[in-house]
This record gives sequence, structure tokens and C-alpha cells, in this order.
Amino acid sequence: MTIRKRTIRRLAQSLLLRAQVSEPPVPVETVAQILDLKIRLEPFEGNISGCTIRRGDKAVIGVNSLHHANRQRFTIAHEIGHFFLHKGEQVIVDRNFRINFRDERSGKAEKPEEIEANCFAAELLMPLDFLLEDLQDKVIDLEDDTLIQELAEKYRVSPQALSYRIANLGDLAP
Repeated sequence: MTIRKRTIRRLAQSLLLRAQVSEPPVPVETVAQILDLKIRLEPFEGNISGCTIRRGDKAVIGVNSLHHANRQRFTIAHEIGHFFLHKGEQVIVDRNFRINFRDERSGKAEKPEEIEANCFAAELLMPLDFLLEDLQDKVIDLEDDTLIQELAEKYRVSPQALSYRIANLGDLAP
């Protein structure tokens, strides 16, 4: 599977327009609500960050309530990405439904589906246009903890997610 970066960017931009988001932080819970996706915060055991349980065009996003709020936001965005981009694995429990899990392996992005869902989450939470505007006239130094922390707080993402996004802007330019 080829990673569909342009398609993913267009999808995220479309959702931002639909949710009338014009500045960070992106209200990811509102985006999910507009899509009629339910969010459930639950304390998951082990390294599970979240999951999407779907039946047809309806879905519930489960998010680990034990994780930091910024990680929860990334998990919600990641699961919205799965909702649009991947059917998920079929699981049978009384009825058939499909599920995607976000766990430690997802973070490593070893599977193309996880890379795409992570790419979608980054596009949704840290839109390219917003970042380019914020970085305009700034010297970009990923070792500059002050700039990274300031922008991470503005976007309500982890400094690691923001650093990764900035480091990969060259691959993502229009």
C-alpha cells in the first residue's frame, strides 16, 4: 500500500473547513461530533491508546483515559483517520463489527495503515497552512526547546509530535 499523503491532506483540510476551524488548537472532539462519531474515554490496560469500533457508517472511538490529554487528542485524530481510510479488522462478538486499535505498535508506524492514520492525525491537528504561518520569519531549529514547546502548547500536541511534523514539512509541502 502506498501512503496517500495528498489524499490525506485534502481529507483533513475538508474536515477542517466543515468544522469551520481557522486556527489552532483544532477541536478534534468537535470534528468527531460533526462526523457523528462517539468518543468514549475508558482506562485501557496495557499499551492500548485507543480503538475504533464501527458498524456500517457509525463508529465509537475508544480513548485511554489514563493518557495525557494531548495524547488523547492525537488518538482521536488517528482513529478518525482510520474511520475514513481503513475498514479495520473484523471481530465477532455477538454481532459483526470492525475495529482498529491504536497501541505501541501504531506509534512505531510499522504498518502502512498506521503510517496513514498517523499522517492524518498530524494533518488534522497541525494543519500545514497553520504551521507555515506560525513558522514564517522564524529560524527553525528542532533543538530550540522554547519554540517547540510554545507551538506544542498552541496546537495542544506533544513536543515530539510537533518536532516530527516540522522535521517532515519538506515531504509535505504543497
